Amino acid sequence: MFAQQPQPSRGGPTFTTGGGTWRKGASSRIGSSDSDTERDHRSTSRSEPSSHPPNGRRVPQTFSPDERIAASIETLDVAPPIPYWAAKRHLTCGNPSSTVPYSAKPIPWRGSAPGKLKTANAALVLCLNIDVDPPDIIKTNPCAVLECWVDPHTMPSHKALEAIGSNLQHQFEGLSVKISYKPILDPSLEDLRRFCQTLRKQAKEDAILFYYNGHGVPKPTASGELWCFNRNYTQYIPVSLQEVQSWLGSPGVYIWDCSAAGHLLHNFIEFAKRRDQEVNLLHGGYPEGSQPMLNSLQLAACGANEQLPSCPELPADLFTSCLTSPIDIALRYFIMNHQLPNNITADMVMQLPGDLKDRRTPLGELNWIFTAITDTIAWTTFSHDIFTRLYRCDLLIASLFRNFLLAERIMKNYHCTPHTYPPLPPTNTHTLWATWDLAVDSCLRQLPDLLAKPGATTKPNGPNVTPVSAIGSKPGRIGGTQKLDPNARPLTDKPITYIPSRFFADQLTAFEVWISRGGSALTKRGPMSLPPLNDRSGESANGHASHAPDVAPQSHLVPRKPPDQLPTVLQVLLSQPHRLRALILLSQFVDLGPWAVQLVLTIGIFPYISKLLQAAGQDLRPVLIFIWARILAVDPTVQLDLCSNNGYRYFANVLGLQNDDVLPNSSEHKAMCSFILAALARDHPNGQAACMNENVFEYCYERLEEPDFLLRQWTALCIAQIWAAHDEFKVVGVDRGTQDKLIGMLSDDSAEVRSAALYALGTFMGASGSADPEKTGGGGSGTMYHLDERVHFRMEVAVATGATLAIKDDASPMCRKELLVVISCLVKEWRGYFVICAWLYWEEDRKWRAGLTGHHPSHLHDDDVTNQAIGDWLDDFEDDEMLREENRVLLSSFFTIFVVLLDLSVDPYHEVATNAQTIVDYIMALLLESPFTRLDGTSLNVPPTVPPEKRGSPQMSAARSRVASMASTTSSHTQPPPSPGGSRPSITRSETMTNTITSGVSNTLRRTSSFANAFKLIANGIVFPSSDDGRHSPGSTTTYSHPSPEKEYIDASRPPSPNLNIAQYTSPYSRPPTPQGSSSIYGHRSSSPQSSQEFPQTSKNFVAYHVMEALMEEDMERLRARRRASHRRHHGNGGSLPSPSNSTFSMESTASSVILGLGTGVGIRDVLPLKSTFYDWCCEYFKEPQMRQAEADEPGSVQYNYQVWRQQRNEQIISETQGQAPVAETCRWDRLVTNLQVSGHPLTMAFHSYDQHLVVASETDMITVWDWSQKRRLNYFCNGNPKGTSITAINIINEDVGGIIMTGSADGIVRLYRNYDPTLEQGPLQMVSAFRGLNEMVQLRQGSGVVMDWKQSAGTLLVSGDSRVIKVWDAQTETNGLDLDTSSESPVTAIVSDLGSSQTFIASFADGVVKLFDRRLDEEDAIVRTYSEHTSWVQNVRWHPSYGGQFFSAGVDGEVKLWDLRGAETAVKTWDVHPAGLSSFDVHPLSGVFAATSAITPTSWRSQRVVVQSFNKATPLSAINNSTGLSSYPLRALPSPFIPRISSLVFHPMEMLYALGEPDGSVRIMGCKLTAPS
Repeated sequence: MFAQQPQPSRGGPTFTTGGGTWRKGASSRIGSSDSDTERDHRSTSRSEPSSHPPNGRRVPQTFSPDERIAASIETLDVAPPIPYWAAKRHLTCGNPSSTVPYSAKPIPWRGSAPGKLKTANAALVLCLNIDVDPPDIIKTNPCAVLECWVDPHTMPSHKALEAIGSNLQHQFEGLSVKISYKPILDPSLEDLRRFCQTLRKQAKEDAILFYYNGHGVPKPTASGELWCFNRNYTQYIPVSLQEVQSWLGSPGVYIWDCSAAGHLLHNFIEFAKRRDQEVNLLHGGYPEGSQPMLNSLQLAACGANEQLPSCPELPADLFTSCLTSPIDIALRYFIMNHQLPNNITADMVMQLPGDLKDRRTPLGELNWIFTAITDTIAWTTFSHDIFTRLYRCDLLIASLFRNFLLAERIMKNYHCTPHTYPPLPPTNTHTLWATWDLAVDSCLRQLPDLLAKPGATTKPNGPNVTPVSAIGSKPGRIGGTQKLDPNARPLTDKPITYIPSRFFADQLTAFEVWISRGGSALTKRGPMSLPPLNDRSGESANGHASHAPDVAPQSHLVPRKPPDQLPTVLQVLLSQPHRLRALILLSQFVDLGPWAVQLVLTIGIFPYISKLLQAAGQDLRPVLIFIWARILAVDPTVQLDLCSNNGYRYFANVLGLQNDDVLPNSSEHKAMCSFILAALARDHPNGQAACMNENVFEYCYERLEEPDFLLRQWTALCIAQIWAAHDEFKVVGVDRGTQDKLIGMLSDDSAEVRSAALYALGTFMGASGSADPEKTGGGGSGTMYHLDERVHFRMEVAVATGATLAIKDDASPMCRKELLVVISCLVKEWRGYFVICAWLYWEEDRKWRAGLTGHHPSHLHDDDVTNQAIGDWLDDFEDDEMLREENRVLLSSFFTIFVVLLDLSVDPYHEVATNAQTIVDYIMALLLESPFTRLDGTSLNVPPTVPPEKRGSPQMSAARSRVASMASTTSSHTQPPPSPGGSRPSITRSETMTNTITSGVSNTLRRTSSFANAFKLIANGIVFPSSDDGRHSPGSTTTYSHPSPEKEYIDASRPPSPNLNIAQYTSPYSRPPTPQGSSSIYGHRSSSPQSSQEFPQTSKNFVAYHVMEALMEEDMERLRARRRASHRRHHGNGGSLPSPSNSTFSMESTASSVILGLGTGVGIRDVLPLKSTFYDWCCEYFKEPQMRQAEADEPGSVQYNYQVWRQQRNEQIISETQGQAPVAETCRWDRLVTNLQVSGHPLTMAFHSYDQHLVVASETDMITVWDWSQKRRLNYFCNGNPKGTSITAINIINEDVGGIIMTGSADGIVRLYRNYDPTLEQGPLQMVSAFRGLNEMVQLRQGSGVVMDWKQSAGTLLVSGDSRVIKVWDAQTETNGLDLDTSSESPVTAIVSDLGSSQTFIASFADGVVKLFDRRLDEEDAIVRTYSEHTSWVQNVRWHPSYGGQFFSAGVDGEVKLWDLRGAETAVKTWDVHPAGLSSFDVHPLSGVFAATSAITPTSWRSQRVVVQSFNKATPLSAINNSTGLSSYPLRALPSPFIPRISSLVFHPMEMLYALGEPDGSVRIMGCKLTAPS
């Protein structure tokens, strides 16, 4: 069973397209067509914080046709429920993935690649010498004569030359009007030189376009010379390309339109190489801003041995015409090669109506289509670098190279091959040219009607038809259409209609089909896959270039090759009718992952998507927000563009919308806006100010309590980034009480929201929110100049204390990690107080240990040093009772936080412990460098001792008690007032320190390798291991892998690591210290420059409370220094703030003892505050697919098929076992199935319900996983509980979909492990989570440790044991829901929940009592019934498998009782199964039988009797005597002080099997003989 929670919809909604409307997924699934792109995917309730699928995915809602967008969910069928502890946060613990699949280093998409050119001006050189043919050219008759569409023989030559020059200039201006073009007509050598040099001066470092038309001069020479004229036009003057290069410099764009142009191109390259080599040799390279000559671009009309075509139907400057007037020449070429009906002629084509710039006209539409097709050809053929450099850097260059593709197509048909530099692969046979021909054909077929005289018959209006009269043009020369007189009368009453081309609609449909028919699917590397970025051979195996980012090399599956229509889709954004559909398709494409976002950025989406932010249409809002969120998640640098063009206001306005009806699914879109604005503010002071100016902070504050958990999470993160490192904005937040509201959010049901609130509190307290690892933060909550300094002090302490009390027992390690960041900020700013708390803790612990051992070192005073110091300190405030109480509370708060830090330093989750160890060691290092070490009678220089009676005892720290943080706070309030001669106020042992100190510092030392770094060396000079000296520490990044058979014991002594264990321990010392002249630390001060010789006059004249005052005063001075910087608006990484090695002290201070605190921590590394990765982890949500199902939910995927197989297998097992259960009630249960052998005592066992797995825990901390059917050990690992404790409870959860092992150990810790079956190849064994299930353990001579009950259907975990409460944990929220008082002094021995949906459960106790609890009642009234007939320890309690109102209990005296909840509080039936004592007891969950094993006693230890009893029979079904394998009665009667038995027994949850664990380590699995007894 799984959680009964809002189930995700399998038929989830998404953006849908078609006809420009947004349709519901349900309606489109009925009779869907190939163009439908609806996808089934999971959608989850917005009110349930953790109900989203395991990867944290949330799915956008469906959009209805009526309002274009409506928030509704179509539930088509029931999805499989979600397993617990399987969300993304459990796999990553808030750490961003180091390698996101298919992500890469950011690809430059802004055209900033090396060699980027920007054209400044142009020289258009025409060497025509009209009417005089060059000597080396023999013209055909007839031949091509048109130059720039001018026939030079129809007018005088000088006028013809001017007309040609003017036309050429206008044609180039059609490509880019912003550039200055200078026609140079038939120039002499001197004119050419002068013009070129002038252009270079004007262009400065930008590129110059040099166009050369040499139709009237000889061909270029093989040595690289072109020709011009002398002054009198009597000679052809050669001009070397080297001269041209020297005149024009670099960079440049060169167009060679002449025969044998290849000579110019090749020689230019050779000369450029030589010139670049000379510059490198003489000057060491070009100066900054200049580019090598080889970066110049060239376009040549033909090869070195080719002559320009002279076809009379074509212009003489065919190459120039293709480059500058492509539509004219393309239509002429089409007419020459295609036969159209109605005898359409070239003259008719010349009259095609329209304007090139107006996409609504026929001519404008053709130009638009041509641009889209040539862009697409280039993108699919050329490499990414070439495409970006040529098509996305400069408008003129992009137009020229787009049009060059047409020139190549046309001229190759005339045996002329245009060339370029850099060389480009051929494109003349690209399949999209056929699409262009189709578009031209469909347009020209309408030409007769468009040119018809008034009154002619017109075609009926089709869809999206455009009246010609509305075009505002009349037939004229193509491209030069004259505008109609606006006052003229219309030509006809019924305007001629033009039916637009279906090109763009068809391209969108093709794109739609690609997405809907497996566009998101992964494939193997090959021609149809996304090639890696380094595959840049120009084109891939299928003729298309590679544009993919780097793909993870270990992945054998990669995305499919992107669709060819992508550039066309971007062009469609220019069209109002198709815009919404195109945006929806783009949103679906960028949803595929970061690689898709990078592709659309490299193609050039950004300018389009930026302009659309000025669009007023509300229908575009959802898709624009979605696409912008994706872009910012992949490339945060666009924050600069968003800020400069005021685009952020678009998202601020959406976030501030009060009417949710205006925006569909408004909560999720507002969450996206919050993310966009947070990304705008991160590392960007101008962005922070922009957010404040647009009231974003206020909008976020108002939405911190929204029902949608994603919106709550991102509004908190947005606040975090707005006030990060910005003091004035923190002041605004404090004025609104934002920090108090965030603390209130720490009880949120969503772990992500709790972590986000902690992240915001962390940045408020000075933690860094920057992406720059060098910016570590600092500076506390800033200046807060509007507050009194004491109020400021109390506020910072209150924030950290409130967060600590709320989160210290949180079950989510992600939340505990974020709490440590907040605490580290407080430690950095108020380290003096923490040094005092560490000293108090140390001295109290030493005094307690001395009391236990009865040994008081002679050099220690018998006085209560800590109480004396606190008393003397508080005496200073006796004149002001309120101030004294305030200071007492503040110190108590610091001590509370310090105790929690010590607890977290031994946290079961590695990352939490590692980060806490960094903080604790920093404090302890400061303590060792403080004046406390120079006090008379200090114990800081004495080696730690362990009480002799505790050495080697298995109960040494068996249940390490933890102080309740609230207790330490309240105890300080109840101290008697100090009196000079009487008792001093103290933090009493019974209520505050003692419970923590019982385990002691030495106990902490024993369990953490890093704590010792604070003491550098322990007695005998043994250096404690740390990550700095190369040895393993709990925080080092090691990932546990399943041991191989030959090395299976090597790694078993260390518990498994989490999936992403990236926390690094940071030592407070730069390097491990080296002893100088002594092997002991005591008296050693190598790291502190100010040792005792620095204060010879005070070394004997100060006492502890002087040191306390000095440290506190230094902390206050640090605060004052911070507040004095009120005019400093921003602080970066804390570099200007006081660090441990810089004591900021007012030398004007009059405090007498303050000098003692000077420079505390000199030589200690500045390791605080910690830096969080939570924000980056949250950003990954917007990189993951949201509009499609997870891979495991995709029908046909490997994971999906595996789960379908599991479901069918599980149903078959359930069906078979339900049939076997009634038969088993009458059969013998003595069939031996298998024997297993484990190391140690198999005291706790659990069967998997469906897999043939048995999990066995020993009496210590080792866990073995067996495949009992194959008699094969699958895994063997360490649980990590402290020595002397045992694993007392095991459950397997999520059994339907695999399984997670959940263990409970006697130290109160619950741990969860995944991937325990290596045969499934899911990866190494990993710790999923770990938390303290019980935080208040009662010390008992014989306890039960931790007992647990897991209810899969509700996701609840009941935890109790050696405690006076039963804790109810909610697995979905990872919070402690209830603490039910047991009203008993005895430990809880067993818990079992009701099998149905009831809220009741039964708990048994060591004193023989069994109680029924109801969780629906108040905590004090939760005990409904009490059963007290047992006279001994109740070993187990189990529900009746068939009757819900009955249950069984078994005591160690051998009695088994059946109870009925509906009857009296007396047993319905009693079996005296083992009169000599009972060891283990269990009831089969399906069949009406129970089993019990006899106790092993001094008189009966060679064998153990196992009885299997039917509920309905007086005699046992089976009674077997099993050999225990013992050679004598064990010296220790019980292997574990927490498990009152020496053997174990457990039934299989489904099958008719049970397992027996014997004292010799053997595990026997016995089964039922499913035949009726004779």
